[in-house]
Amino acid sequence: MSLIITSPLRGWATTLDDVPDPVFAQRMMGDGVAIQPLGDTVVAPFDGEVVTLHEAGHAVSLRSAEGAEVLIHVGLDTVMLKGEGFTPLVVAGDTVSRGDPLIRFDLDAVALAATSLITPVIVTNAEAFAISRRTTDAAIGACEALMTLVPVQAEARRRSDDGTLVEQAVTLSLPHGIHARPAARIGEAARGFEADVHLVKGDKRGDARSTVALLALGTAFGDEVVVQARGDDAEAALAAIVALLATDMGEAPAAATPAPLAATNPLRAGQIGGVIASPGLAMGPAARLRQAEISVVREGNGAAEERAALLAARNAVRARIAARADSASGSIASVMQAHLALIDDPELLAGAEKRIAEGCSAGFAWRGAIHNQIDAIRATGNAHLIERTDDLIDIERQMLATLTGTALGEAAVPAGAIVVAEDLLPSQLVTLAAAKPAGLCLARGGPTSHVAILCAGMGLPALVAMGDALDGVEDGTPLLLDAELGNATVAPSPADTDAFAARLAKRDARREAARAAAKDACHSADGTRIEIFANIGSVDEAQAATAQGAEGSGLVRSEFLFLGRETAPSEEEQHAAYQGIADALAERPVIVRLLDIGGDKPAAYIPIDAEENPALGQRGVRIALARPDLLETQLRAILRVEPAGQCKIMIPMVASVDELRQVRAVVERLRGAMGIATPVEVGVMVETPAAAMTADLLAAEADFLSIGTNDLTQYVLAMDRGNPTVAAGVDAMHPAVLRMIGETCRLAAVHGRWVGVCGGLASDPAALPILIGLGVTELSAVPGFVAEAKQIVRGLTLVEARAHAELALQCKSAAEVRALARAFEETR
Repeated sequence: MSLIITSPLRGWATTLDDVPDPVFAQRMMGDGVAIQPLGDTVVAPFDGEVVTLHEAGHAVSLRSAEGAEVLIHVGLDTVMLKGEGFTPLVVAGDTVSRGDPLIRFDLDAVALAATSLITPVIVTNAEAFAISRRTTDAAIGACEALMTLVPVQAEARRRSDDGTLVEQAVTLSLPHGIHARPAARIGEAARGFEADVHLVKGDKRGDARSTVALLALGTAFGDEVVVQARGDDAEAALAAIVALLATDMGEAPAAATPAPLAATNPLRAGQIGGVIASPGLAMGPAARLRQAEISVVREGNGAAEERAALLAARNAVRARIAARADSASGSIASVMQAHLALIDDPELLAGAEKRIAEGCSAGFAWRGAIHNQIDAIRATGNAHLIERTDDLIDIERQMLATLTGTALGEAAVPAGAIVVAEDLLPSQLVTLAAAKPAGLCLARGGPTSHVAILCAGMGLPALVAMGDALDGVEDGTPLLLDAELGNATVAPSPADTDAFAARLAKRDARREAARAAAKDACHSADGTRIEIFANIGSVDEAQAATAQGAEGSGLVRSEFLFLGRETAPSEEEQHAAYQGIADALAERPVIVRLLDIGGDKPAAYIPIDAEENPALGQRGVRIALARPDLLETQLRAILRVEPAGQCKIMIPMVASVDELRQVRAVVERLRGAMGIATPVEVGVMVETPAAAMTADLLAAEADFLSIGTNDLTQYVLAMDRGNPTVAAGVDAMHPAVLRMIGETCRLAAVHGRWVGVCGGLASDPAALPILIGLGVTELSAVPGFVAEAKQIVRGLTLVEARAHAELALQCKSAAEVRALARAFEETR
């Protein structure tokens, strides 16, 4: 039986293709019709129930008695109005009749404030209802026929009756909830059992074997989910999935990864700003990459033929992805493994086969299955997950290109060019990388997307979110890409080109000189000793740091032993790891940070009650003092390293002298019990404003202080570095952070204690002169930057560094500081 949907507004009916928003135009939320409103009242399009009413009053969804679900979204970007101009006339749960008023809005005020007044009317449960007829390109009145819906034949649901249902609740330790890579891991684990396994969050339930079903749960760190299993090996499956979910699956962010930076500095004529996805400098001609439009026909040539075509394309695409995964490592291999999980996803395949059975072509069916899942992910509202929908679009394009024989054409980019595009998909970037482009400029994209991660791993300078201004850059136009200040200069003048080329040449010369003098001790130009150490988390990294000339390790991230497992590492396991690192560094100093768990680095075997703000809760030294068994086991393992005294102990997240005293007391007690006569240095990490402002009190009892700029920055600026909506502002070059560093050095000097920096700022070439000028005498950088850091310091005198730092402290923003640093570099 068909269902008539009438227009909720008076206006002009048009297709979704005319909506200037890809979410609607590409049917990511479902199919429907759009209306350019001429009236100010939204009315019910059928008899039914109000399911949701957005708190901003701009969107309402209803469900008919037959089960059809329709969303009415008044205008574009109207959520930003926060309810201004909208008067809701119903609440969720109300029963309404066709024509009943739902929302009244100020037509003029909303039209002036919104991007557009165009109002999509979307059928959101396309798996249950299809549109057989619609009114478009015509004037329409409220309550006049807009769409006719017909029910879709539902596929019978298969259920397993093998044994009793078993279930267990688990609190997620994944920093960003379940996104593509963790979902791939969960699916892989579930496929190792015969049992049916599902995850449940609230009223949402997803098949553990389905990546997209797990993404649609919309989970976040600290959420409780219930794992359910049914089948002969249900208990084993349950235990395996629960154990996996209790870990962070390696998703904890690396301590040395710099936060993305926004281009907040004033732009000159001819410059386009963006967000830094991967730092660096590049110059070259623009290589405009235009996405090939892939058209598919709706009607198929018979279910058998279309199903065979779908499976053949899937096998071909899967083989290409698997080959890339096998030949790659690091971030590329990780992304390719996530894509393998998507191409193998049973729900995607089932969704496509269902449409094929209804008469659709393989391409049309696959596109529909993909966009249904994108719709579900977008409905979670999770910004981190929404960035990952690019992976689904990537899989869609690869499949459709194979099905239709369309050439995607990414390999046509010349070497040394700067790729310019609306957006880029991970597989496209992997293909482009073989052509060796110089850099990347994207109008869209985000700093935490897979493309950004891949660029950083490749060392490819990249700006994203550059906006519509990038549309004017023609193919072949000369570009200067500055992914340090966050802008690109279009068609630069000869003077700008020469100056930029000089910067690049200076960088290349410095790197060459750095490699030649990597093993030499580091002194400033006027003879001041500045130690350049390395941040490491494994024996391999220790060996790499030694090869780069590291004079020790200023930060051993001991949590690499503790994360991603079900039990804490034993004393023997820890000792072997610390001894291996000490041996690789050949009697150079090794500073081991005590277990830094909690916040964005949870461990399954350390239960922490749900916290409203984990960054301000149980983490670092607070966990260590609450679990003396873990603390003492780790300290014994460190104290056993030979030669005695090579390993120093550093306490994370200190906020008071009492925390230092408690840890030192345990160290001294254990040292006495173990018969170790050699003194062992105990220092503190300055990561909280409290530690920075009481550095004199801490320095009176600590042997050294080391500043963790990543956490210090987020606490000083009150911005969560793991939150993509504010991460672009988390810049350690902010004057407030620099003043905290300067004050720490000044107060520590009262007691003659040295101060180091082991956070991300120690790996930023623009920051080193400022840090030296503020009084820092030890820098611990990522291993690959050690040699270059030495070379930068060798070119500085203390007098000029102090003068430069004093100017930086007077700046009003991080952007001003970075502009100052750029000017300072140009004078070198």
